[in-house]
Amino acid sequence: MRMAFLAASRSNCIRRKVGAVLVRDRNILATGYNGPPSNTAHCDVVGCIRDDMNIPSGERHELCRGLHAEQNAIIQAAVHGVSIRDSVIYTTTHPCVVCSKMLMNAKIVEIVYAEGYPDELSELMLMESDIKKRRFTISDEEIQQMIGAQFSKVSGED
Repeated sequence: MRMAFLAASRSNCIRRKVGAVLVRDRNILATGYNGPPSNTAHCDVVGCIRDDMNIPSGERHELCRGLHAEQNAIIQAAVHGVSIRDSVIYTTTHPCVVCSKMLMNAKIVEIVYAEGYPDELSELMLMESDIKKRRFTISDEEIQQMIGAQFSKVSGED
């Protein structure tokens, strides 16, 4: 989980920094953090559409320049030809419904997350799957020691 928080420190999202790490047999397969596609302007430079439109967390995912950390981890594995089947994902925030569906189809076996996320449909979809879920407890102080002030834990933001 500490590696997921380290990945989150690379995010340039101004609402929430999220990191994800895909692991199998104690080996890191891929990492990801939330942010816009490669070679595009960063959100901390051009601003946040979601903030401008007052869109609550967990809604209207399509109105965002960024990809989620889980999506970027899956994409990085694909780009490098790494199978993530039967792996575990460690993510700083519980996956949204879009990411949950992607993890289900990617044959992920377990989701380990640190923070919740306001997406009831994600919870319902995951209950229909064989994916195990586990909440990981880590103190804010430990997170601050690992990645410093870059991590801002603001409830209810993307």
